[in-house]
Amino acid sequence: MTLTTTASRPRSIAPVIAIFIICVAPLVFALLAYYVPALGLRPAAHTQYGQLIEPQRAIPEHLPLRDLGGQPVDLNQFKGRWLLISTGPGACPETCVKGLFVLRNSHASQGKNVTRLERLLFVTDDAPIAPVVAEAYQGTHVLRADPASLAAWLAPGAQDPAATLARGLWIVDPLGHLMMVFPDAERPEAVRDDIRALLKNSRIG
Repeated sequence: MTLTTTASRPRSIAPVIAIFIICVAPLVFALLAYYVPALGLRPAAHTQYGQLIEPQRAIPEHLPLRDLGGQPVDLNQFKGRWLLISTGPGACPETCVKGLFVLRNSHASQGKNVTRLERLLFVTDDAPIAPVVAEAYQGTHVLRADPASLAAWLAPGAQDPAATLARGLWIVDPLGHLMMVFPDAERPEAVRDDIRALLKNSRIG
């Protein structure tokens, strides 16, 4: 009886190579993303648009504020919530409307955190309030403020306080500290994202 042996075929190493590539690919991708940013593989980092105020400024003890009925208002009554502040004359021109729009939309987009926020408009003259404020921005607290006192708190040292008040948006934290200013309302998404980041990372308010 003759025994015959059949030579076994060499095993393919293709599966081994495939497994190796699958395992190594994430590491290679990470190294390229980190060391070669020009490839565009690195996710874009969040860039803060608002400017942190250092040192923070507490609500002034003597900040003359009145509601639309002429009654004095103490801003400290809003302590415990984040305050989103805009300013403008009673006629509320385009810059005023834009600020109100940005803060309203930033407020509304905060999901479950929406109740942690209040919106305030400081009116810097005695002119009648433009109908658009009541019609389109319900829920905004409208208070009349002395522009000089307001500028001393919101924009001390500004070369043109009136222009700074007209353009800027501000945030007061729940402890009553003025802590962030947005130079203008030209980047609504950035304002919204900065507010979202503040609420996410804060345990107060």
